[in-house]
Amino acid sequence: MIDASSFVDAARRRGFGLWTGVPCSYLQPFINYVIGCDGVRYVSAANEGDAVAIATGAELGGVRGIAMFQNSGLGNAVSPLTSLNHVFALPALLIVTLRGEPGGPPDEPQHALMGPITTQMLATMSIPWEYFPTTDAEIAACLDRVDAFANDEGRPYALVMRKDSVRSWPAPTPAPARPAAVPLVAAPAAAGFHRHEFLRVVQQAAGADDLIVATTGYTGRELYALEDRPNQFYMVGSMGCASSFGLGLAIAQPRRRVIVLDGDGAALMRLGALTAIGREAPANLVHIVFANGLYESTGGQAIAQPDCDFAAIAAALGYPHSGHAGTPAQLAAMLGAGDGTRFIQVPVIPGALPDLPRPRITPPEVAARVRAWLAGA
Repeated sequence: MIDASSFVDAARRRGFGLWTGVPCSYLQPFINYVIGCDGVRYVSAANEGDAVAIATGAELGGVRGIAMFQNSGLGNAVSPLTSLNHVFALPALLIVTLRGEPGGPPDEPQHALMGPITTQMLATMSIPWEYFPTTDAEIAACLDRVDAFANDEGRPYALVMRKDSVRSWPAPTPAPARPAAVPLVAAPAAAGFHRHEFLRVVQQAAGADDLIVATTGYTGRELYALEDRPNQFYMVGSMGCASSFGLGLAIAQPRRRVIVLDGDGAALMRLGALTAIGREAPANLVHIVFANGLYESTGGQAIAQPDCDFAAIAAALGYPHSGHAGTPAQLAAMLGAGDGTRFIQVPVIPGALPDLPRPRITPPEVAARVRAWLAGA
């Protein structure tokens, strides 16, 4: 058994500065210690997939990230692990608890299947794993292997944590409540413009140091078609993870504005992600949701709630500023309104640019180009 401080301090010396995850009793000492630890940051995620996306965004931004969660939630992380990390060659360290360990201590019935198949799932996703270190002497070599794999392969590495691996640590003092959100700006408007008309506004408003993260599907493809830029990240797969990825990126790059271009269907898929953004509220994050009531990129079917007022939800979940932009001019004005986490809901007419191309640059090249741009900008 080790102290949380032994592992956290060793990880911090290797560049791991952001921890995120979903609680498990096995992880309690880590979470309690990290929340009160100087030099690292803990972000509470709504689900395990969001945690992976947050840690991966931080990685792209130059801060190594750790996502930790119970093995029962590993399934929630499959989408980003297989279609974000694997596809873009972006690493993250996973700490996955082993509830229901075969031959281990008695556990709850919901872990009966997941316990035996946890390591099989990791192997199926081509994620190497080893058991979490339980002595101080094992920590350095373990983290060296994690580092080497991240640098050489650019993929996640998992540490599988058994019960009683880390000594107990007291709970920290709760953080004070933040001021209430600013009232909504403007009322919902009917769609009168196409998505690409608003995307032009975003590109025009983006400063020399701004980063743009575009959700998977037509949004990223239209952004690319209008003008390909090295500060634009075109997500593929990992639907609904753009905002969590952008949150990690914004935390890692606090001096740059991060503009996340999301879709209403994607936002609904991982609506809980808004809770982490509202709680963390990085002043450099702008979250734009284009709303046409459709899963347009995947067949045009209606989303579950086509009339959802996302801006009202964002305000209720702690975004300091949220509102609606019904015209390109309104969007431009809101993008130029100053600092503070912003949520902007933009109604758009269904339809994409004709003969819409797919990016010729591959996902690993997109990630590498953003890294190079960050290093040189």
